[in-house]
Amino acid sequence: MKIQQFLEHHGICCNPFAEEDAQTDPVFKEHCLRSAYHPTWDKVYGNPSEPSTSLVFGQKGSGKTAIRLQILEQLREYNESHADTRVFVIDYDDFNPFLDRFRDTLPHRRRRPDKVLAEWKVWDHMDAILSLGVTSLVDRVLEVKQPSGVAGTVSSAEVSRLDRHQARDLLLLAACYDTSTAETFAGRWRRLKRRLRFRAWRSRWDMALGILVTLGVVALTIYSGQWKTWLAAPWVYLAILAGWVPRLWRMWRWHWAAWGIVRHVRVGNRETGPLRKALIQFTAQEISSQPLPNKERTDDRFELLRKLQGILQTLHFTGVVILVDRVDEPHLINGSADQMRAFLWPLLDNKLLKHAGIGFKLLLPIELSQFIEREDRDFYERARLDKQNMIPSLEWTGEALYDVASARIRGCAAPGYNPSLSDLFDPVVTQRRLIDAFRALRVPRHLFKFLYRLFVAHCNAHTDENPAWQISSEMFESQLAVYLRDQDSVDRGLKAG
Repeated sequence: MKIQQFLEHHGICCNPFAEEDAQTDPVFKEHCLRSAYHPTWDKVYGNPSEPSTSLVFGQKGSGKTAIRLQILEQLREYNESHADTRVFVIDYDDFNPFLDRFRDTLPHRRRRPDKVLAEWKVWDHMDAILSLGVTSLVDRVLEVKQPSGVAGTVSSAEVSRLDRHQARDLLLLAACYDTSTAETFAGRWRRLKRRLRFRAWRSRWDMALGILVTLGVVALTIYSGQWKTWLAAPWVYLAILAGWVPRLWRMWRWHWAAWGIVRHVRVGNRETGPLRKALIQFTAQEISSQPLPNKERTDDRFELLRKLQGILQTLHFTGVVILVDRVDEPHLINGSADQMRAFLWPLLDNKLLKHAGIGFKLLLPIELSQFIEREDRDFYERARLDKQNMIPSLEWTGEALYDVASARIRGCAAPGYNPSLSDLFDPVVTQRRLIDAFRALRVPRHLFKFLYRLFVAHCNAHTDENPAWQISSEMFESQLAVYLRDQDSVDRGLKAG
């Protein structure tokens, strides 16, 4: 007996429990994204008009990625209905590029994963977040075909609202943090400068001075008629050099600044030469007092973050939401709780998590919660977890899991059918028994694995000629006992899950 044959008999067009990861689950994305919410959803999501931070701990398979996708969908709908007060979203869940670049800046003796993560600081997190936000914003300002990130669109009319100071700020942020590899840095930066209509001719006064002095000395030498004598005199060359001194001084100054930025933005992909060429196009008055990320501290990063927020507000993004997920997946962490702690703990800084206009949604593995219980007073004073809407465990009741399973079955219903979960089982298996069994499974991923395994076992026990359209109590109980035993072995580390 085939599974599809069994499902079609009940009016279900596809297997609702074939996928286990929300990231690649079409049933969840098409049918449950707007209906199957965790009971703590309101506390996690908050109010988009006033973004707030939420700190969620959950087991593997408890629905952290599903919550992230639901937040993205809800914010997309919110942005569509609130065009003047949109939320800019930064999806901070792919850490490998930042960790790889960071690792390359360290000496070879400090490139072991534990030593790399011990060097990671809060300003490295801020640099990574700024890189994602700035790259996404520049993509939309330049109207690239495949923009990065998940933020909304930016129209030409909105871009024209930026004044010269904000155009300078965006160019400065792009110079430091734009990590797009779709085109060269120099070409993309020049294109952004043209898009913002930022005129830089005043910054070339020193080059003009050098050219004028050089031409003046050459003309004077030719006019004197004694060019052989003059070319042998050192004052001619000294005069030309004096004309180029301001240019040489500015080149050295901005080369030094560019080197400091490249050295201290350890998650970036910038090189000193191209960055110097970008910075030198600002006049001294425009950039002399501006913050640059060229020191090991957060002060400059907070100023740059405020500049980014100011630009976004002019573009009708009044809030920023930063989604943090999949902390256990980077190859330098590889599921290690100690490595996750070393990477994430610098981010737990109340000054950053409670920054005005920004809300962090941290969806973290449950293994990290045990470290919080062991922390000292200094950590609690710095993180202020009492202010972060913390959910210690993303738990599911049997009733909630029953609702999730029912929602998926309804989502996969064929036209004209209204199947229910109870229809698949013998009447002896009551709704109360299903709820009690689902409670023991704890999280949606285990629920989906068990039901898929149960469908396979039931269909394998019957032939096409003698099908059984309901799962018996004996089959249900035996498969549940086997699955719980296997899961217990996984929990104790005796076998792979």
